[in-house]
Amino acid sequence: MVDLSNLLTDLADESAQLDALVAPLPAVDWARPTSAPGWSIGHQIAHLAWTDHVALLAATDPEAFYATVTAAPDPTRMVDAGAEEFLAPPAELLPRWRAGRAALGDALAAVPAGEKLPWYGTRMSATSMATARIMETWAHGADVADTLGVVRPDSDRLRHVAHLGVRTLGHGFAAHGRAAPTAPVRVELVGPGGDTWSWGPADAADRLTGPARDFCLLVTQRRHRADLALVAVGPVADEWLDVAQAFAGPPGAGRAPAGGDGVRA
Repeated sequence: MVDLSNLLTDLADESAQLDALVAPLPAVDWARPTSAPGWSIGHQIAHLAWTDHVALLAATDPEAFYATVTAAPDPTRMVDAGAEEFLAPPAELLPRWRAGRAALGDALAAVPAGEKLPWYGTRMSATSMATARIMETWAHGADVADTLGVVRPDSDRLRHVAHLGVRTLGHGFAAHGRAAPTAPVRVELVGPGGDTWSWGPADAADRLTGPARDFCLLVTQRRHRADLALVAVGPVADEWLDVAQAFAGPPGAGRAPAGGDGVRA
């Protein structure tokens, strides 16, 4: 079982890495458009600040969390609306994001073991919530880094993103209106240090292999499968590459291929 305190440390470290990337930017760069349609670098950070805020409500005041859902004029635009609501000049947004993520870390640390927190379409433990926040921070950080032309060093924190990607296999199919597969998939990924991270039965007929970073880019829908060095063997694994989605909610639009033919087996 993953230790919550270690997860929260990794969440703080992932946030700090992104913070160090955006904090020195002049205000004009916060307005630069990213690969997410309609979203600037500022929107990316505002989204993280908003999501930390609603996650804090889920951990400390579930009724207030549910109220944000029922009060939304258009549930399909909640994510965009949240980013727009929290968008502000960097001098205001940056401290707000820092304070919000610190408050969330403290709140998750105080959640009693076994308690489930409300979330969009599901309920999750504090450890799952922390893992999801690592995933989101890494994913939106990827958009920011791409915009700035920065290559971020990979870390073992990717394992949390990959684990969530594996755990949400059925969700990805369901979000796209497809039946969740019953056949298991063996996943073997090469981590940043060259070691292999694996999930699923070793003798599974369906298999997915490749670099951990590529898998994380896939399940967070930051890259099209055609641009990743992932090898899918078997019909379930191959279809998974089309519907993988580690985040809650309706299916994302994904990203268009940037080039290359991809790898299908």
